[in-house]
Amino acid sequence: MGLKNIVGTGIIYGTKLNELFNYAKEHKFAIPAVCISNISTINAALETAQYLNSPIILQISHHSSHYIAGFGLDNQNHDASIKGSISAAFHVHTVADAYKIPIVLHTDHANKEKLPWIDGLLEYAQNFSKIYNKPLFSSHMIDLSEEPINENIEKSIKYFQKLKKLQMAIEVELGPTIIENKDCNNNSNKIDNSKIYTLPCDVEKLYTELLKIDNNFLLSVAFGNRYGIQTPGTTLVNTLVLDNIQKHIAQKFQTNNKPLNFVFHGGSGAMQSEIIEAINFGVVKYNIDTDLQWAFWNGIRKYYLANEPYLKGQIGNPEGTDKPNKTKYDPRTWLRNAQTSFKERLVKTFEDLNCINVL
Repeated sequence: MGLKNIVGTGIIYGTKLNELFNYAKEHKFAIPAVCISNISTINAALETAQYLNSPIILQISHHSSHYIAGFGLDNQNHDASIKGSISAAFHVHTVADAYKIPIVLHTDHANKEKLPWIDGLLEYAQNFSKIYNKPLFSSHMIDLSEEPINENIEKSIKYFQKLKKLQMAIEVELGPTIIENKDCNNNSNKIDNSKIYTLPCDVEKLYTELLKIDNNFLLSVAFGNRYGIQTPGTTLVNTLVLDNIQKHIAQKFQTNNKPLNFVFHGGSGAMQSEIIEAINFGVVKYNIDTDLQWAFWNGIRKYYLANEPYLKGQIGNPEGTDKPNKTKYDPRTWLRNAQTSFKERLVKTFEDLNCINVL
């Protein structure tokens, strides 16, 4: 039975999420989690997934949510980010069925300071669920990796209990994915592994508590991955960390050999062989942001360079001093070029993740 028959299309949630991720592990692919920042990137991401006949994860950050609501709005109490997330979610809900693919709608990185953002979304989601009989988002990420592990687990569990009631999943981060250069000097033999790799015993603590609620969760662990653009081959990615954690949990809980659904954060600079290894060890979600930001801009840059003589004024170009340039500077024109460039780069990510024509 194909994936589309198992999970359906449109925004998926609840048990369908687990079915999606289990299918991905079984068939050895991961799903791109595209960091969206505006309607143009949302549509370009959906268009790409539809073109490739594959599922996609759309995720929005606190900062991008503020941008969608409007940077002119005060965000002191996270109100603008809450409204921006809701606005983006409504757009995806409105167009989702037209793309005829499974879509996971997710929020990214809510650290301790940003938890009121999630609180506001959950408050809104309760009414949304009553009206539409479905959740506003598929899942939320609670990122308390910078806090003591006991606090991380305690707060994550409280949020998971709320999410479970609303048919949403949770993503939890355990381990310091953001690594300072001083912690990962490739020329040093004195690297403190506890600063760059998550320990299996810590995962066991978290897993024990999460299972008391449900098994519908994702886990982001540190295995030498870093955020931002990196030179290929210079990271300290060690995918065996993932394998060791899976084996530890499988043995302790007498479950299948890949019980965890892992997330690959900070994939820029990872070699293709490392990405494939990570997928083999249970990575089902692969975040991509930095490379797509460049691709979006690069589409605009190339368009400008190709049409520069037409973009210096509203009237007057090489075809005549009285010729108008409206069709060249129309935002829909150059933004479409940005979308096309975005799509081309995202296709490569789908290829890297073996996520082509999997429906």
